[in-house]
Amino acid sequence: MLRSVPAAVAALLLRWRRPVGPGLLSLLASHCSFVTGQRLRRAQQIAQLYGNLYTERGRRGLWRRLRARHAGACRLMAALGGVFLWEEARVRDDELHRSAEEMRNMEMLAGMFHSLGAETGQQYVLDPRNTSCTAVSDAFETQGWEIVMEKKHFRLWRRPIEGTHLYQYRVFGSYTDVSPRQFFNVQLDTDYRKKWDALIIKLDVIDRDPITGSEVVHWITHFPYPMYARDYVYVRRYHVDEENNLMVLVSRAVEHPSIPESPEFVRVRTYQSQMVIRPHSSFDANGFDYMLTYSDNPQTVFPRYCVSWMVSSGMPDFLEKLHLASLQATNMELKVKDYIPRLLEGGSDTKPSSERKGEAPRTRGQMEYA
Repeated sequence: MLRSVPAAVAALLLRWRRPVGPGLLSLLASHCSFVTGQRLRRAQQIAQLYGNLYTERGRRGLWRRLRARHAGACRLMAALGGVFLWEEARVRDDELHRSAEEMRNMEMLAGMFHSLGAETGQQYVLDPRNTSCTAVSDAFETQGWEIVMEKKHFRLWRRPIEGTHLYQYRVFGSYTDVSPRQFFNVQLDTDYRKKWDALIIKLDVIDRDPITGSEVVHWITHFPYPMYARDYVYVRRYHVDEENNLMVLVSRAVEHPSIPESPEFVRVRTYQSQMVIRPHSSFDANGFDYMLTYSDNPQTVFPRYCVSWMVSSGMPDFLEKLHLASLQATNMELKVKDYIPRLLEGGSDTKPSSERKGEAPRTRGQMEYA
C-alpha cells in the first residue's frame, strides 16, 4: 500500500506536465479578459468618483448629503479634526436681507405716522430727538416691544424672548455730527477699538471665509466686578448697499476649533447683533439714522431684572463711546481702516478699499449680495 502512493503521485505529475488543450487555454483567456475588464471599470469608477469629490459642487453636494443623514456625527468629526465648517457658520445672504428689511419696516411705520400727523396737524416723526413721538412706541408695543430708555440721540426698546428669561433689545438712533462711513468703519476696525474701549481684553479676527467675506472674531471683555470676564467667539459679515443707501452688519455666536473654552473666562454661546445704517444723504456726508437689534445670554446667576439692567445700561454706554470714538477719529484725523468702497462723483468706485491701500484684496461677497 505504501509503495502505491509514490506511483499515484508520479502519475498525477505526468498528467500535469502534458500539453494543455485548446479548450482550457480558451477558458483561461476568457477568465483573464473578464478580470481585466472588471478592474478597468473599477479604475474608471474610482477616477470619476474622485473627480466629483474634488470639484466645488461635488464636494458641497457630498457634504450636504452626509450632513442630512449624519448631522451630529459630521459636526463631531469636524470638531475632533479641528475643522471649521464655513458651510454652516457663514452669515448668509438672507440674514443680511432680513436685517435691512427690519429697517425698512420701521421707516414704513414712520412714514405712516408722518402721513397721519399731516392729516391731524400733529407731528409724528421717527426721530429719537423728538420725545413727543409716542405713536411709534405705541405701535411697537403691539409687537411686544416696550420702551426702556429715551436719550437725546436714541431710544431703546426690549421684548422677551419666548421660552427664555432673556430679552431682545432694539435701539433706534440718529447722529448729525459724524458720517456713516466713519461710524461704520470704527465698529469694524478691531485695532482701533482696542484703543477706545477700555473693557477690551482681546479682540482679533481669527478666520475669514473666502466665499462671503464673513469673519470669525474672538472677543474677551471685562464684566462688572465681581463677575468673570466674558469670552465671545462670533462670526460677522457686512454689506454696503449703494443702490438702496444702506449699510448692514450682522454678527452671531459660533464655535471655532482654534479657540477652545478657557477656565479663565465665561464663554457666551448665545449672542446676536444686527446694525443697519441709513445715511441722511450719502455715506460721506454727516448725518444718519441707525437701528441696532441685540440679544445675548451673559451666563450669570443674577435675577432677570439685574441682567436686564446691565444690558440696558451697558448698551447706551457702548453707543456713546462708539459715537465719541467716531468723532475723535474724524477730528484728530486718526487713521481708521476703510471697509467701504469710495463713492466718486457721477458713479462709484467698485474696487474694494483694501486694494486701494495695498492690503490683501477682499472678496466680492463682502460688497454685494450673492
